[in-house]
Amino acid sequence: MAVEYKFCPTCAQPLAWIEAGEDGGPKSRLRCAACGFTHWNNPTPVLAAVVECVDRGGRLLLARNAAWSGRMFALITGFMEAGETPEAGIAREVLEETSLTADAVHLIGVYDFQRMNQVIIAYHVQARGEIKLSPELAEYKLFAPGDTLCWPAGTGYALADWLRGRGIEPQFIDWSKPETPRP
Repeated sequence: MAVEYKFCPTCAQPLAWIEAGEDGGPKSRLRCAACGFTHWNNPTPVLAAVVECVDRGGRLLLARNAAWSGRMFALITGFMEAGETPEAGIAREVLEETSLTADAVHLIGVYDFQRMNQVIIAYHVQARGEIKLSPELAEYKLFAPGDTLCWPAGTGYALADWLRGRGIEPQFIDWSKPETPRP
């Protein structure tokens, strides 16, 4: 979700929607009339992993975030840290959240997730080791790739692209049908 700035983080004066010239022409953004600060509201890069457990028959690990209500399982995700590459960042996130060590990291693609003002950089991570979840995750499930259900947003499209790349036609959750099983 986008940050809702009301006051300038530089001088504490109220921000207002002010139109100003930019490279593409005039653009209205939250700006400070006192010091000139502009809240650009650029999307945040988020890393995501389709985790393939190579020592568990190539099954995919999907996890449920501890903060989520319901029983939705999804990809391992996290934020890049300053000074790391996206590849190193997703290997770190997989290790931190699951205790699995990445053997290989391959880019799947980049996905728009405007609802959260994010750009998702998704990877296929081949990993191994004993699974021990961080407190961020409540539980996990292992799936044969063909048994997964994709969700029609953000990381769900990454999973679908990964499946297609392996000759598996992805099946999507139909949110309009409450009886649709969730991954």
